[in-house]
Amino acid sequence: MPNKTIYVSDDDLPLYKKAQELAGNLSSAISIALRKYVELEEGRLEGYDEITVRVGRGTGRKQRFSGVLLAEGGRSNNTGYEAFKVYRSRTGKFVLHADRRNQFTVNADDERYLTGWRSWIGNWSSDQSWSMAQGEATLQVVETVDELRDLIPEDLYALVEEAANQPAVEDLDI
Repeated sequence: MPNKTIYVSDDDLPLYKKAQELAGNLSSAISIALRKYVELEEGRLEGYDEITVRVGRGTGRKQRFSGVLLAEGGRSNNTGYEAFKVYRSRTGKFVLHADRRNQFTVNADDERYLTGWRSWIGNWSSDQSWSMAQGEATLQVVETVDELRDLIPEDLYALVEEAANQPAVEDLDI
C-alpha cells in the first residue's frame, strides 16, 4: 500500500488527534472525509445542493441528501396545513417532503363554528371545545414522477411533471 505524507499545522493537530480517536486510525478518517467531500463537490458542480429536512413528530429528527428542488406547494383545510416540497435526488429518484402542521379539530354545538374564526366573533357558545396535535413531517422516495400523482395536490403534480425533464444545471455558451 502506498504511503502519503500529510503535513498538519500545529493549530490543526488536536482535530487530527480527535479524528484518529473516533475512526480508529487517521488514514480511515481521512478517507471517509475525502469521500464525503468529493461526493458533495461533484454533486454541487452538477447543480445539486445538500438538502436537510426535518422528519417525524414535533421537532423530529433531520435527514440529509443531495438533490435539487423541483417544486413546492401547500394546501389548508379545517384541520390544518400541509406543505409539500418535491426534489430530484442525485441518483434520479424523486423525494417528497410533506410537512403537516397544526392539525386541530373544533367541536361546537353549531356548524357555523366550523367555517372559520370570523363566524365565532360575538357568537361564543358554552359548548365548544378544541384539540390540537403536533404536526408531522415525512420523507418519501419514489422512482418515477407518476408515483407522486396520488401523493401531492394536482396543481403541484403538474409543476413537478414539467420540471422533471429539465436538467439541474444548463451550461450556456454565452
